[in-house]
Amino acid sequence: MNFKDLTNKTLVTDKDLDWEELGGGVKRKVMPFDDNLMLVKVDFEKDSIGSIHNHPHLQLSYVAKGSFEVTMGEDKKILNEGDVFFAPSNVFHGVVCLEAGMLIDIFNPHREDFLK
Repeated sequence: MNFKDLTNKTLVTDKDLDWEELGGGVKRKVMPFDDNLMLVKVDFEKDSIGSIHNHPHLQLSYVAKGSFEVTMGEDKKILNEGDVFFAPSNVFHGVVCLEAGMLIDIFNPHREDFLK
């Protein structure tokens, strides 16, 4: 399935979507999206890093499994399964995976850069 097939798709089976290897023990799977909203699964091996970065998109991330040290601006906190972090527009943030895990990221608007 290519990204164009995911635009405005209402019913999707996870097994039909491919993981994109990002290197360093991190991979992601872009789920359905439209212009305003995007869901992305991000899988982390233990000790892998989601580098400190920022973007204009609003981001809400749910810890689906594992444990992460999350940096949000000047703050750091360890979050575990069931916890959530919110990244406001242009705030620098990143994670270190302390225990193999997965984040479910939601972006508004969608991340055009993930579709290239």
